[in-house]
Parts: sequence; structure tokens; C-alpha cells
Amino acid sequence: MLERLLALCLLALALPAAAAIEIKDDLGQATTLAAPPQRIVSLLPSLTETVCELGACGRLVGVDRYSNYPASVNALPKVGGIDDTNVELIASLRPDVVLVAVSSRVTDRLRALGLKVIALEPRSYRDVQRVLGVIGQVLAVPDAQRVWRHIEAGVSAAAGSVPPAARGLRVYYEVASGLYAAGTASFMGETLARLGAGNIIPAELGPFPKINPEFVVKANPGVIMVGSRGAEGLAERPGWSRIDAVRRGRICVFKPDEGDILSRPGPRMAEAAQIMARCLREKAGS
Repeated sequence: MLERLLALCLLALALPAAAAIEIKDDLGQATTLAAPPQRIVSLLPSLTETVCELGACGRLVGVDRYSNYPASVNALPKVGGIDDTNVELIASLRPDVVLVAVSSRVTDRLRALGLKVIALEPRSYRDVQRVLGVIGQVLAVPDAQRVWRHIEAGVSAAAGSVPPAARGLRVYYEVASGLYAAGTASFMGETLARLGAGNIIPAELGPFPKINPEFVVKANPGVIMVGSRGAEGLAERPGWSRIDAVRRGRICVFKPDEGDILSRPGPRMAEAAQIMARCLREKAGS
């Protein structure tokens, strides 16, 4: 028995140790994980959805208040939002790693507590593909890019559903109250381009610029896309009754659950493309 135990010990010593996981995040910070994390806190909905899409929803132990998909994450502790993140609650969850947005205000505090933090913030199609690869590496998922292939196929299918009459329609997409728009450089703008639509917001204004109302009037979009909250009183804005989209009723108002899908650069981008494509199809003939 003693010889067998000794042989097993020698065999264990001879086996190579599991390779550490080396990650460089979007802030340029390097993080080393001894093994794939089993307890994860996510502070960005798109990252939460990516973890779940890669089959690791069961490893999540806490999420931000806006993470609501898939439904199972609603049962997890909510650790606040970008302005009121509960650092003490996060620490009490004993995470192996915390996934945060680049814009998170608690990254340094979390690191000061000795927590492993990875900052990732997808803002474009290329970013989404890259972030999928990084999270796949963190989770030790061998083919994370299968999710990207599914997204690409879905977006292409959505583009194929847009009739010729809808292609070239110039769109104003209002992403938030205060006239914040989706610019050409945003992932939403990239989706519009894939669908063959135009965008009244030029690339030089950035991904999500705040727009003067008169700018929209002068640009005279043929279609307006907006969330249900932003749609209230839209037609009564000064001068907006002259906009072609308003005059012809070409305004797509997205429900809150649709707004979540549209605003998250992650696994559901193909669904977002389908929602935009449906809008273009419906408004092309009006």
C-alpha cells in the first residue's frame, strides 16, 4: 500500500501543472488567474450575457442592477450600477474575478481589496469579437468564437430581409433622452450600415454624441428609431413636425425589452439587427 501511495505521489509530481491564464484587459492591465474562475461578478450587462452565452451562467455570483438576461441572473445579488456600485457586497461574494466596464469607477478600489479585476468594454463589432475571445480565455472555453459566427450569420440574415425600397433610408437613432444619438462609429451605427440604411450622424461626431435638435431638423431623416421613453412628445419638439420621418409616420418606438437588446454589444446583436430590419421593412412602404 505504501509503495502504491508513493507511486501515485511521484506520478502527480510528474504531471504538468495547469497553465495559468494570462489576461490583458482594455485598460492595459495584466491579470493572472491560476485556474478558470468559479465565482464571477459582472458589472456590465453585455459581459453578463457573454458569460452566460459561453455556458458559464452558473459561475456568476453577482451582477449589476441592469443585468436582466437570461432570466436566471435576476435571482443573483444585485451590486448596484456604475454610480453606486456596492464594493463591500462584491467583496462579501468572494469572487475569483470581477468583470467591469472600462468606465467603472470602482476598479481601483476593487483591486486595492486584492480582487482580480478585468476591465472590458465592447463598443464596436470588432470589440465584441475580441471580448468574446478574452472571456472565452478566462472561462477556458475552447471555441468562444462560435458565438461570433452565430452573430455574423444572424446579422447577415437580417440584412437579407431588408427590401430594396428600404435600403438607403436615412435614419436618426436616439439612444437616450437629451438627444444622444447613435453615430456611424457606434455598434448600432455599424448595424444600420450592415442593413443598408444611412445614418444622419457623421462618424466624426463620435459613437454616441449629444445632438442639437436643429441638427436633426436640418438633416431631415426618413426614419426615426427611439425608445418608448424618448418617444414622448417627439413630434412636438420645435420644428420636428417638418421632418420627413415625422410627417410620414416613420417612427419606430422600441419597447424596453427591445431597448435592452439593441443597446448591448454582445451575444444578442443578431436579434438587435432583426429588430432594426423589421423597422426598416415596416416603414419603407409608408
